[in-house]
Amino acid sequence: MKFSTKGRYALRLMVELAGHDPNENVPLKEIGASQQISVKYLEQIITGLSRAGLVKAGRGSQGGYRLTRKPCEYTAGEILRAMEGSLAPIPCLDGEENLCPNSGSCFTLPFWSGLGKVIDQYVDSITLEDLYQQTMNTPGAAL
Repeated sequence: MKFSTKGRYALRLMVELAGHDPNENVPLKEIGASQQISVKYLEQIITGLSRAGLVKAGRGSQGGYRLTRKPCEYTAGEILRAMEGSLAPIPCLDGEENLCPNSGSCFTLPFWSGLGKVIDQYVDSITLEDLYQQTMNTPGAAL
């Protein structure tokens, strides 16, 4: 399973916001410079995060973005799903109900289902606060 750059950069953007005062709007230009990501690409990412209600925008001279909740209230899974959609390892496990006509006779479905549960469990166990703390405790890591 591979995650797109949008998903990976969304996590980095959110970790960056977690490191700022919760009442402070952070301009995309500042995030772009810190994370070495183009502002144009960040604009695409922030749109998805904003639509999902994960960030809010501030307008005017003090414009920028900030988190809508405390960093400990976000999970990596929530952020990745906002950018990537379902994290299911195969298409037939994307929805609540498996609509695949072969699901009743598929010998590998339990394997894929188990893998999907492990992925969900892991990404939903890591908070934005955890990611921020890891960054702060990693020598040479860029915030």
